Amino acid sequence: MEKQQAGFGIRFGADLIDTLILTIPISTVFFLIAGDSPFNWMMGWTWPIIYTIYLTLVPLVWSGYIIGKRIFKIKVRRIDEEGLTLKTMVLREIIGKFLLSNVTFGMIIFREDKRAIHDLIAGTYVSREQV
Repeated sequence: MEKQQAGFGIRFGADLIDTLILTIPISTVFFLIAGDSPFNWMMGWTWPIIYTIYLTLVPLVWSGYIIGKRIFKIKVRRIDEEGLTLKTMVLREIIGKFLLSNVTFGMIIFREDKRAIHDLIAGTYVSREQV
């Protein structure tokens, strides 16, 4: 079966949906607790750490999906088609995406196989669901 990799646009859309779905309730909680502007917590390291933990752990328990990817019917998969592991997701999200993608802008736009640097490091790709 041919792998149907998801491109930059659909992956960006899924990330945007995740950001909205996560920031609105978290901001509300911060506002209710601190009484401060609901988005101040996003200015420092709090948001990147929360989001990276979410991106690392949720696909392990939800078979490669996070909320945005589920909505767009795409998912993280390993190249060898085995199940995702904590090591795979740490390589992908913490080393590849959090540390290196911010420097290389992911490279996904320029690659024919639509794999970003974090996919190359972890041996993963984002696939479109077969309908």
